[in-house]
Amino acid sequence: MKQSEVKEMSVEELKEKIAALKKQHADLKMAHSVTPLENPLLIRNTKRTVARLATELTKRENQ
Repeated sequence: MKQSEVKEMSVEELKEKIAALKKQHADLKMAHSVTPLENPLLIRNTKRTVARLATELTKRENQ
């Protein structure tokens, strides 16, 4: 997800997307611990997207 896409999202959309991606990240980590994923970079990308969304959410709440 690009930063320009994140900036266009509303606060509620950000919160929903963060929750969904956190669940996806946990599921990927669990699946990877049982059987190695075909593309383990998905774990890193998901974590970074969550961080990007959380940063934007914090930025908006502080304004």
